[in-house]
Amino acid sequence: MHPPLALVVQLCDDDGPGRLGHWLRAAGLELEVIRPDLGAELPSELSRYDGLVVLGGPQAAYDPPDVAPYLDPVMALLRRAVAARIPTLGICLGGQLLARALGGVVRRGERGPEIGARLVAKRDAAAEDPVFRGVPFTPDVIQWHYDEIAELPPSAVLLASSPAYPNQAFRVGECAWGLQFHIETTPEMVAEWAVQDRAQATGLGVDVDAALAGAVAAHADVEEVWAPAMTRYAGVVHDAAARGIAAT
Repeated sequence: MHPPLALVVQLCDDDGPGRLGHWLRAAGLELEVIRPDLGAELPSELSRYDGLVVLGGPQAAYDPPDVAPYLDPVMALLRRAVAARIPTLGICLGGQLLARALGGVVRRGERGPEIGARLVAKRDAAAEDPVFRGVPFTPDVIQWHYDEIAELPPSAVLLASSPAYPNQAFRVGECAWGLQFHIETTPEMVAEWAVQDRAQATGLGVDVDAALAGAVAAHADVEEVWAPAMTRYAGVVHDAAARGIAAT
């Protein structure tokens, strides 16, 4: 029997699966990475896959097709995954795309960028969530975003908030999760983001060196919280794969 297969949609060079890939493989998943931003065609249907992960990137979820023509197909893929009850995880841009695909609103962040190590706070509904139930009340995360999920999809369940931007994590249906924050990063990844974003972030009042130092230092704490959470997500994928096998 083959291990469950998750499709990973990567949308830029410097936000790959990172540590998330290691955690999911350690939990028994096989990963297939696809790069629609480089011209790879997304699958028209998801019958081969037991899970779907959509990663982050510098694009805006509301970029028009002439700027990022692959974002509409990614959102269509997310809608198909949710409809088919395929365990789905969207991270940062991926979470914004999940929200927008299902009727939420994404816009430029009205309180400016969130960059560096931060805490988010679990909401009450997270206690019963298959992935978030074991997460501590105020877990460490890595933030690196200029946009916000201003409105969640109509049926979404809010799982985590922050003072600046309340819609930090949510679930739609039984098994689709969107995160505004990052958990997959390595110190090298955020160092590259700091180089690329220095002018923009500095112009918006961010102390980029301090933000980078805090983010790098937080990686051990992020792993302590989110490696087990992603093992639980992998468990949901395993369960979905087992149901699929039983149904055939």
